Amino acid sequence: MVEATREQAEDYRRLVTRFGRRPAILRNAVWAFLVGGTICAVGQFFLGLFLLRGMPLKEATVPAASTMIAIGAILTGLGVYDKLGRRAGMGAALPITGFANAIVAPAMEFRREGLLLGVGARLFQIAGPVIVYALAAALLVAVVRILVAGPPGS
Repeated sequence: MVEATREQAEDYRRLVTRFGRRPAILRNAVWAFLVGGTICAVGQFFLGLFLLRGMPLKEATVPAASTMIAIGAILTGLGVYDKLGRRAGMGAALPITGFANAIVAPAMEFRREGLLLGVGARLFQIAGPVIVYALAAALLVAVVRILVAGPPGS
């Protein structure tokens, strides 16, 4: 096996930089904005629908979020959300529907291995670490708040 010298490696890096495909940052940002905005508008539509049914705002947010999670899970099951995510990037990953996609996609991938060892074991493969670190961050913020402002209600 021939090892590349530092000069050859640097030459190669310069060639890749010079002739490599540059990411279409503006196009990607527009797609992320449009898709993320559309997802948020659909969520706002469902929130408005529950508010029109006479629910108070605090109560209407739960079924609206649940509806968006269900839509994200269904679109993932149909294979639509992954295509949307490839095109829109964070515009599809950041809303709550992206969280549903992060849970459903690994479970679907390993469903052949059975409900327990496939779906059950892999369900939180991607979303699990996010949940753990979010809970840890929430705990840290709560502790800092108590240390700075005192316990709630005092």
